[in-house]
Amino acid sequence: MLTIALALVPVVAFLAALWLMDAFRLVSRATLARSIGCGAGVAVISLWLNAWLQHTFSIPSTPLQRYVAPVVEEIAKALVVVGLISTASVGFLVDAALQGFAIGAGFALVENLWYLREIPDGSIALWAVRGFGTALLHGAVTAIIAIVAKTIADRWPDRAAFGVLPGLAAAIAIHSGFNHRVLPPLAETLVLLVALPLLVVVVFERSERATREWIGAGLDLDIALIDLLNSPEFSLTRFGSYLHELRTRMPGRLVADMYCLLRLELELSAQAKGMLLARESGLELPADDELEATLAERRSLEASIGKTGLLALDPLRITSRRDRWHRQLLQARRPSVRPRG
Repeated sequence: MLTIALALVPVVAFLAALWLMDAFRLVSRATLARSIGCGAGVAVISLWLNAWLQHTFSIPSTPLQRYVAPVVEEIAKALVVVGLISTASVGFLVDAALQGFAIGAGFALVENLWYLREIPDGSIALWAVRGFGTALLHGAVTAIIAIVAKTIADRWPDRAAFGVLPGLAAAIAIHSGFNHRVLPPLAETLVLLVALPLLVVVVFERSERATREWIGAGLDLDIALIDLLNSPEFSLTRFGSYLHELRTRMPGRLVADMYCLLRLELELSAQAKGMLLARESGLELPADDELEATLAERRSLEASIGKTGLLALDPLRITSRRDRWHRQLLQARRPSVRPRG
């Protein structure tokens, strides 16, 4: 029981601590479990692929552990991170770090379970190294991949497809360096136990502070813009002038749909930010009862406007970078209606 606890508990405990640190609850339990499951799935694939490469190319164990396995395993985990970012399943660095660590935790759990089966008589020192060293390594480096990729995707959206590469290179280097065993295993584990989790926690706290500032300022801006859209002075603003210019090139009905879409996006954005601020205060607000109708109206407006119209509208769509994430957040909290009796 002690060896099982040493192998499995540390990475789960650290993940739970990170989740509890997130005041906004950006990642639900279901999402966290899904990320752990994805990490477990890629661990199974990586273990099989490492074994296949070793058998097919007659790779000795030491080079496999030092050079091949780090590349295979970090690429496999990075592909899951790419999937999360490309589907707008992460909105901020905080949830990128959480889901990244969860992917690495799922990977580490499967890998350590496999080693528990293969080495049933392993020493306490071995499982201490695997539990506090290797397992936390998998979680921390995958969190680094996710943080770097999300940072690049936010700052340079046109380079988002390559945003995973710098973090992936760092993860491979750290993983390979750990497997080189430059220091004695316990000493190396102690260094890793202090350095990587500390790095993740520092970045996590700074990211949460930036998230708090962004949500507060963003909510104020959304409300101000909604008021402006509904005011008589809207036609005198840059937004109004731009829409008026579009009317000279597009049908009036299409421009009216653009105006409605702008308003809906701002309302959804404000609702999502308000929900997050309530969570920080310890309140859990349900989504609007009319959320499904609002989202259906938004889809209808987008279909009516078409791709060309949406491109023309891009300069005014202030909230567009996180629109998909806002909708996922709200839909996760939509009320479930059950018949009574």
